[in-house]
Amino acid sequence: MGSAMKMSQNITATSVYRNGKDDDENNKKKPRFLCLHGFRTSGAIMKEQIISKWPESVTSRLDMFFADAPFPCAGKSDVDGIFPPPYYEWFQFCKDFTEYVNFEECLKFIEDLMIQYGPFDGLMGFSQGAILSAALPGMQAKGYALTKVPKIKYVMIIGGAKFQSTDVVKKSYSEKIVCPSLHFLGEKDFLRQHGVELLESYVNPFVVHHPKGHTVPRLLDDKSLETMNAFLETIEEMTVEAELLQNDQDQQHVVEVYA
Repeated sequence: MGSAMKMSQNITATSVYRNGKDDDENNKKKPRFLCLHGFRTSGAIMKEQIISKWPESVTSRLDMFFADAPFPCAGKSDVDGIFPPPYYEWFQFCKDFTEYVNFEECLKFIEDLMIQYGPFDGLMGFSQGAILSAALPGMQAKGYALTKVPKIKYVMIIGGAKFQSTDVVKKSYSEKIVCPSLHFLGEKDFLRQHGVELLESYVNPFVVHHPKGHTVPRLLDDKSLETMNAFLETIEEMTVEAELLQNDQDQQHVVEVYA
C-alpha cells in the first residue's frame, strides 16, 4: 500500500454551517453534528452536497460542522471537474479494504477535531466518512477511540459500509450499536449490499431508500421526509433531555458551592 503519508500539520476546519442562530425563539438547542466527507473530496464539497440537496425544513434543524480530512488527496478524485480542489482523504486502504494506512492517525485527528471545535452530539458521514461515522460509536464504547470526548449520541450514514479488517470489525461491531442512526441506501450504489449489512449492527435503525447511486440523495418524496423527520424528532428529544439534565446539574453545583 506504500508508505504512510504526511498529515497536514494543523487542524483545518473548512466551514461551519449554522442556519440562523444557535437557539431559536423557543431557546431550542439544535443537534450538533461533526460531518465527515467522502474519499478525496472536502468539507466544503460535503457542505455543498448537503445544503443544495436537502430542504431548509431539514437543514434548519441541524447544527453542522464540516471539516477537511487530515491527508491531501493521493490520487485522482472522482469529483474532479465537478467540484474544485483541494481534495482530502481520511486514510488509505488496500484494494479489498482489509488493510489501512494512517488509520490510527485518522482516529486521533477526529478526536482532536472534537476537542477543539466540540462538543458534538453526533456524526454525519458520506462514503469514507460514513464508514468512519458508523464504526466510531462502537469503537468509543469499547475504549478504542474518542476516549477524551463525550459519547456519540447518534449518527447519520450516507452511502456507508462496514470496515472489512477482522481487527477493526471486532472493535467496532462485536456488539449491537444502540445509538439512534439514520442510513441512506441507494438502489444503484455500489456499496448498497455493504450498507444493508451495516444495518444489522445497529438497534432499530431508521432507513431512507433512494433510487440513485453513491451520492448524497435529494429528499423529494414524502416517505423519505417522513423517515427523516421521525429521526430528527428522536434526536431532538434527546438533545432537550440532555440540556435539561445539564441545567439541573449546573444548578445543583451552584447550590453546593454556596451552601
